[in-house]
Amino acid sequence: MTTTERPSRFDPPASPVAEPFWEATKERRLLVQWCLDCDKAVFYPREICPGCFGANLEWREASGKGTLYTFTVNHLSPSPTGIDGPFAVALVELAEGARMMTNVVGVPVDDLTVGMALQVTWDELPDGRHYPMFEPAGGSS
Repeated sequence: MTTTERPSRFDPPASPVAEPFWEATKERRLLVQWCLDCDKAVFYPREICPGCFGANLEWREASGKGTLYTFTVNHLSPSPTGIDGPFAVALVELAEGARMMTNVVGVPVDDLTVGMALQVTWDELPDGRHYPMFEPAGGSS
C-alpha cells in the first residue's frame, strides 16, 4: 500500500460464539446476550457471563437505544470503518445496560456530549452483515 492509498475497511470476524449476533445484523437487528443467572445484559458475545461467571446465557433483541458513555476523537488515523475526517470511537451504554464500543456518526465530533441520547444505525458490510454504529436519537436510521 502506498502512502496515498486509504486502507480498506476492517470487516469484523465472526466467531462461533458471536455468530448469532452477526446473523441478526443481516436483518438490522441488534442482539445482546442475557445472563439468566444474574439477570444482566452481556456484550461483547462470550461463553460465560463476566459478572457472575454463569454459562446460562441467551440472546435477546436490544432496543437499539443508548447513551454516550464516553468517547475519543481520532484526528490522525484513517478510520477502519471508512468514515472520513475526524471520527468518534465511543462507548455506548445500551438501554439494556451493556456497553458497546462503536462509532458515533451523523453528528460533528465537536457536538458530541457524554450522556447524549443515541440510536443504532447500520453500515453494510460486503458479506451482507451490517456493522452497528450509533447516531443522535431522532436521526435517519
